[in-house]
Amino acid sequence: MSSQAIPTRVVLLAGPSGSGKSSLAALSGLPVLRLDDFYKEGNDPTLPRVTGSADIDWDSALSWDADGAVAAVAELCRTGRTTIPVYDIATSSRTGRETFAIERTPLFVAEGIFAADIVERCQELGLLADALCLRGRPSTTFRRRLMRDLREGRKSVPFLVRRGWRLMRAERGIVARQTALGAYPCGRQEALGRLAAAAAGRCRRVPAGAAVTK
Repeated sequence: MSSQAIPTRVVLLAGPSGSGKSSLAALSGLPVLRLDDFYKEGNDPTLPRVTGSADIDWDSALSWDADGAVAAVAELCRTGRTTIPVYDIATSSRTGRETFAIERTPLFVAEGIFAADIVERCQELGLLADALCLRGRPSTTFRRRLMRDLREGRKSVPFLVRRGWRLMRAERGIVARQTALGAYPCGRQEALGRLAAAAAGRCRRVPAGAAVTK
């Protein structure tokens, strides 16, 4: 696929759950594709489990449809519109499908906790403008995530608390993994600066698989 054939590029915005990806993406003013809508359904036999628990591991990339996400990003870049699933996190199910359009916008954001897992594929397809991993203090992320999940009734309270503590302990490793996959680790202000640069046509790509230190 030649770069000349693609009128639009994507900024992949990754980061731990609760790191502020959605609010940052909204603040950018760019169209936003919610990659969490590509979760697998709760009755999918391929869903992974948390080690030593009956809980489904929704923080494993194996709980997510990477192929569907890449296909949607590629179609948006080529045509400006695509059809995406509508996902209900509380019931772990897809409740329908809807058309998502960005029209002639030359840049959009695709955000989600597994965004880094498709950096290499998007780069190989010539779709990538930048890839970011939003990071902060694990304690702040824990508080923001729990308040959001309780407010939205995403899962049962015991599940949310168990998941929250597990993710807080694992947060530094999550950021390190996403960095190794090619997402640039940064705070909110730096991420906004890189989004502005990408919108101005200055693509600053990080080679997939290259660890970044800062």
